[in-house]
Amino acid sequence: MTKAIAGLALLGLAISAYLTWVHYAGIEPVCTGISDCERVQSSEYAELVGIPVAVIGVVGYAAILASLRMRVDVTALLAYLAVAFSAYLTWAEVFRIEAICQWCVASALVSLAIAVLATLRALGAPLHQRALS
Repeated sequence: MTKAIAGLALLGLAISAYLTWVHYAGIEPVCTGISDCERVQSSEYAELVGIPVAVIGVVGYAAILASLRMRVDVTALLAYLAVAFSAYLTWAEVFRIEAICQWCVASALVSLAIAVLATLRALGAPLHQRALS
């Protein structure tokens, strides 16, 4: 399960890194046409206290990766925070921005999958267990 979480965290890290690059390069993200990534990425919700949300994603996914060497409940907690933040951003997309970004949806689904796996991992591990391989 740890490898699956690590793989998903790397996927989330790649998505966030791409969106960070898009932000700082000042270019439009690649979109399929069924979403409006540019509208979402240029909205007021694309930054939190002046920090691009994508950068927060990079830090969050990196923290989840690092937490895999810590207590299993640390990974679960970080995953729950990621899901809560993604839920807030999805709410903002739907009800405030009135546009959806496919990259944001992908990241939200990745964080949800990590949370499910982290929960299963935590439930299956003894409370005193520190790191899993």
